[in-house]
Amino acid sequence: MPAEAGEPAAEPAGQRPAASNGAAPPNGAAPPSEAAAASGAAGLNGAAAPNGTAAQNGAAAHNGAAGRPAARSRRFPLITRDTARPEGGGRAAPGGAPAPARQWPLLVVVAGVVVGLLVVALDAFRAGTVLVGLSLLTGALLRWALPDVGMLAVRSRFTDLLTYGVLGSAIVLLSLMAQPDPWLEVPFLEDVVHFTVR
Repeated sequence: MPAEAGEPAAEPAGQRPAASNGAAPPNGAAPPSEAAAASGAAGLNGAAAPNGTAAQNGAAAHNGAAGRPAARSRRFPLITRDTARPEGGGRAAPGGAPAPARQWPLLVVVAGVVVGLLVVALDAFRAGTVLVGLSLLTGALLRWALPDVGMLAVRSRFTDLLTYGVLGSAIVLLSLMAQPDPWLEVPFLEDVVHFTVR
């Protein structure tokens, strides 16, 4: 229906920008500040602008043309803005607790390693390195048993268990087999040493 003199022409349905309160302006046109916000308000992912306006470049703002949510791209973003917390990387104590209490699993492992190194410095090599290895095995046990271990969680639970467990076991075994007078003797290792070194 043609517009009469003095009335603005009606726009097609769905192309008129919404006002800041969600209702259309009385004369059918958006104020300049809202029109500028509408032209750059919608982001690349098709989300609506904070003030309720939608992009005017013909793309659907939040819903697709048929009323379905717009599909999100599965590509990785070009710029990484944040890193994901590892599984189980939450606080090990309530948020109101002091910072050391929230990270007690990590502090237990670090304290065990420090005590082991001090024992090594006091000329008890074997006992100190066994203590270092047992501290890492304790870290693996804590990572497995507790749902949240704070900064003791570095990667996934499986990767952390594997890393702490293998390193702790290797340190304990090597310290038990260290010369002179090893506490643990593995028969085939003597043959390997004969074959490779001697």
